[in-house]
Formats: sequence, C-alpha cells, structure tokens
Amino acid sequence: MYMSPLAFFKCLSDDTRLKSLLLIEAVGEACVCDLMEALTLDQPKISRHLAELRKCSIVQDERRGKWVYYRLHPDLPAWAREVLTSAAEHNPGYFQSALSRMKSVLSARCC
Repeated sequence: MYMSPLAFFKCLSDDTRLKSLLLIEAVGEACVCDLMEALTLDQPKISRHLAELRKCSIVQDERRGKWVYYRLHPDLPAWAREVLTSAAEHNPGYFQSALSRMKSVLSARCC
C-alpha cells in the first residue's frame, strides 16, 4: 500500500488520533471502550477519530460480536510504523497516563 507522508501526518495532526494510535501501537489492539477509559473521552468522539484513522488506512477494524477492535493496519508502511514507534519511545510523558489507564482497563477488560 502506498501512503504519502503528507496524508499520514495529516491523519496524525489531532491529539485524540495521535494518542489513540500510540495506545493501539503499545497494546496491540483496542476497542472503543478501552480508548474511552484511557483518554477519558466520550464514545462519539473516539469513534469519529477512529473512523478517520480507518479512512486513512492507518488502522484496521474487526468486529467481534457487538464490539469493534482496532489495530494498526497490517499494510501500514514500515516507515510509518517506525514514526509511531519512535514517537512513543521518545515521548513517553505525552501519553503515559493514558497508557496506564489503558493497561488497567485491559486487565479488567470492559468489553
């Protein structure tokens, strides 16, 4: 899959989308309820941003029963994955509290 850097960075230009991606990258996959708890945002806002990330082909969704889980798109170019990995690695304070909440939610799995 070809993805232009401009399209990729435009998709990352929102705080909610970027943090969602960093969280998904850190834990492998997440559902809307996981991200709601981690980011302390409501369902419509999280869903809207995940839809944007799906349109950009950065995440892929999979329905399991009534829940939809999101993970990085398997065809995401290596350079784009490296950007996300590097951003997470070099800026842990940017999303650390959200990641802590995410891990807590995942251990109790709300969905």
